Amino acid sequence: MPYVFVTGGARSGKSSAAERRATAARAGVTVVATAEAGDEEMAARIDRHRAARPRSWETVEEPVALTAALRTVAEEHFVIVDCLTLWLANVLGSSDGDIVDQAREAIGVLVRREGDGMVVSNEVGDGIVPADPMIRRYRDLLGQVNSLFAASATDSYLMVAGRALALPAAPW
Repeated sequence: MPYVFVTGGARSGKSSAAERRATAARAGVTVVATAEAGDEEMAARIDRHRAARPRSWETVEEPVALTAALRTVAEEHFVIVDCLTLWLANVLGSSDGDIVDQAREAIGVLVRREGDGMVVSNEVGDGIVPADPMIRRYRDLLGQVNSLFAASATDSYLMVAGRALALPAAPW
């Protein structure tokens, strides 16, 4: 079944949009959360996200094995993947080819599901070219992963200041 891809800057409203869409779906909801609490600030952020979710929603906290996590979600549930940005940071120890393969496997699970879903990711490629090679690698890989997820999504949106801009497929 279809999933929607949403990207945008930090704190642009991506997760909130996914939560609103999940609520409107009138189905069970499972959130696949990829964040890890590496410091106190991130732990507090994760706690806020957990507390904000309705108690009826299920959460699968999986920072690395995205495909395996998606396979545990009930077929009829609306699934939110939040987010690819953190997932990629967590798997950067893998080769670029392995990361792209993992992304393709996760997409395969998403497109074969019965239930709808929404995949959240950040857009990090709008700024200057980073001086650090690892940061350039991350930026480039995230752009590639985002492109793969957007290409298989039924719809893609760019969130800016809480507003969603539809991203049409390229005419070529």
